[in-house]
Amino acid sequence: MTSNASRAAAIDSAALQRLIGEGRGPRLLDVRTPGEFRTVHIPGACNVPMATLREHRAELLSHLDEDVVLVCRSGTRAAQAEAALAEAGLPNLRVLDGGMIAWETAGAPVNRGSDRWDMERQVRLVAGSIVLTTGLAGLLVPGIHLIGTAVGAGLTYAAVSNSCAMGMLLAKLPYNRGPRTDIRTVIAALRDKP
Repeated sequence: MTSNASRAAAIDSAALQRLIGEGRGPRLLDVRTPGEFRTVHIPGACNVPMATLREHRAELLSHLDEDVVLVCRSGTRAAQAEAALAEAGLPNLRVLDGGMIAWETAGAPVNRGSDRWDMERQVRLVAGSIVLTTGLAGLLVPGIHLIGTAVGAGLTYAAVSNSCAMGMLLAKLPYNRGPRTDIRTVIAALRDKP
């Protein structure tokens, strides 16, 4: 579990599968981007991207009165969502320990859509391309290699702070956004879920 996730009670994949199998499954909120959600998600999960959750958390509270498990890729964004919802006064929050990575590794059921690169892989591609390009261009243009150094510094800060500015920027691309998340649609989905 990530250090950020230590605030919320965590639930592992086996325990969550058991609850779902017994018909006592909690409300599942997947806080990844709509693009990530469409690629793979836990059956019955409702997609409430982080930006939507932060902006409309007060509106969501009245629809989240039961136990809630927050899901993301690895647990980091879910822990951030937990902090935002807990600050707004929502009790009974848990974070899926290890996120979708752990869920899939455990062989738990998923709904799959079209395959796409996850955010971490996209960040590695963009950062690596910038470093490679500026490193090679630095042979011809003095000083341009410092751009790659700045990207390296940004990645180091991202690791230390457990946040990623490049990932947040990439999440805004149409490829990652998918259809715009409308709060009325999210609330309707929350009302329709048992």
